[in-house]
Order: sequence, then structure tokens, then C-alpha cells
Amino acid sequence: QVQLVESGGGLVQAGDSLRLSCAASGRTFSRYYMAWFRQAPGKGYDFVAAISWDGGITHYADSVKGRFTISRDSAKNTMYLQMNNLKPGDTAVYYCVAGPSIAASRHDYNYWGQGTQVTVSS
Repeated sequence: QVQLVESGGGLVQAGDSLRLSCAASGRTFSRYYMAWFRQAPGKGYDFVAAISWDGGITHYADSVKGRFTISRDSAKNTMYLQMNNLKPGDTAVYYCVAGPSIAASRHDYNYWGQGTQVTVSS
């Protein structure tokens, strides 16, 4: 069992940066693949980025490639999403997820956090 708690969201202006954190509880955190999804108002869940259990493999959505960086610190049971050069289109609730494989489909992740709001004004 893994419990996930996101933090770090907020209201920023276009071009600003934010770093989201996802604190995980559970002894098997290091065995799970992790990812970030987001949901904009009135839309479905979109894949943002994923990272393998050892941090050696990462995947990004084309829309965030070059601007966002996903990382994890297994010693702290924490995953991060560094978001630079934010755009109004990045406005969404961001969810931390964990699952048994690295994937871009939300259905492949068993555990979800409660989400953190990111709002980017123009």
C-alpha cells in the first residue's frame, strides 16, 4: 500500500517556475514507477511525465518536454516535478501516481494522490 500527498502548487505568472513534491508513505515506495498527470477544468486526465523505480528512465509529454523535469529521491520517499517557463495552458490539478510499470495511461497506476492546483496567469 502506498499513500501519496502532493504539495507545491500555487498561482504564478507565465514564465515563472514551480516545483511540485509528492511525499509517499509505505515501505515499498522504491519498487514503484511514478508519474504526474494533470486535469484541466472540464477536461480529462493528461499524462505529464513518468519515472522508473530507480530514476534511470524518464518519459515526458511533448507539451512539457524541455520545460519540466521529473525526479525522485528514494531516501526521502519523495518525487518531484520541476516546472519552468510555465504557460497558461499548464493550468490544471496535478496528480502524483504510482504503479507497477512506467506508462502514459492513467489506468496503469494503482495509487493516486489528492492533487495540487497549479494556476498560471498570462
